[in-house]
Order: sequence, then C-alpha cells, then structure tokens
Amino acid sequence: MTKPVASASTILLTVRSLETSDVEDYRELRLESLKGHPDAFASSWEHEADKPLSWWAERLEANTVFGGWVNSSRLVGVAGFRVRDAVKLQHKGVLWGMYVRPGARGTGLAAALVQQVVEHARTRVEEVCLTVVTSNASARRLYNAAGFKEYGLERRALKVGSEYYDEVLIALPLTLHPEPAPRD
Repeated sequence: MTKPVASASTILLTVRSLETSDVEDYRELRLESLKGHPDAFASSWEHEADKPLSWWAERLEANTVFGGWVNSSRLVGVAGFRVRDAVKLQHKGVLWGMYVRPGARGTGLAAALVQQVVEHARTRVEEVCLTVVTSNASARRLYNAAGFKEYGLERRALKVGSEYYDEVLIALPLTLHPEPAPRD
C-alpha cells in the first residue's frame, strides 16, 4: 500500500509485508525499539541482540510483519501479526511489535500500519487483540482511533529489572456475532 498524505509538503507512506530480504533492516529497527522502550515489549534487547540472522529470517517467515517507509526513507516502522497456536484461540489474532521511529511519528505511518494489519486480519480471524503498557497514552489513542476497545487490565504484566508495568488489554472485533438469547 502506497498513499500520499495531503499536507504542506506531500508525504508518501509505503506499507508492505516484510520479506526475508528485509531481515537486516527489520533486525536493526526491532533492536532499536527494544533498547529504547524496554517497558513496551515482552521481549528484551538482551534476549534478541545476539540472535543469528537466520533466527530473524525465521521470525519473518513464521509471522506476518508489515514494514513502513516515509517518502524514500529506510524502514522506519513495523507491526507484526500472528494467529494464536492453540486450536480454541485460532479465531483471534495478535498485533505485536508495533514501533515507529521518532522521526517518522506524526506522519500517519502508525495508523497506516495498524490499518494494514487489520485489513490482513479480516480474512483470517474474528478479532485482533493486543496489549499496551498503561503509561503509553499515544499508543492507546492510536488504537482507540482505529476502533479498538479497551476491555481489561493486567496488573504487573511486564517486569523490567525490579519494576513492574501494567498493561491494558485491547481488542477489535472484526465480525459481529449476536449475543446469545438469555435462557429461561
């Protein structure tokens, strides 16, 4: 997906599924996100930094990861999507690993990445789920604007060093199912 965004100077956003040929750029961006925002991800820079390039390539093959570019930039944004493994959870997909470099924030790229994940998910699952650390107000606004609804709170969801972080549970139903009729 490539779309111009109207502004004083035209911004061209490109969002597409990453391929194994993007592995080095993906690795660099992912490690940047983990190092700069350790409270925002379940994984850590320490856990992923020493992984071989083959591990990163397998990650791109096993998941759908969308990348984003602004104008003719290098890769500046990513968002992952996977369907849950457990058979009784396969109606749900997970949006994970969302990150946009600071210089590309405010361009509409984050919203375009979320939109691409949702469009991809529509043909695969009934609902897209994600979690966001409670203090990340901008991410919560982004998902709310895309139609996601907060439905719960997981206290002490992440532990970084000796500090705990709560996460908001967020979901976007992709299909409407009528509520079951009450039983007498």
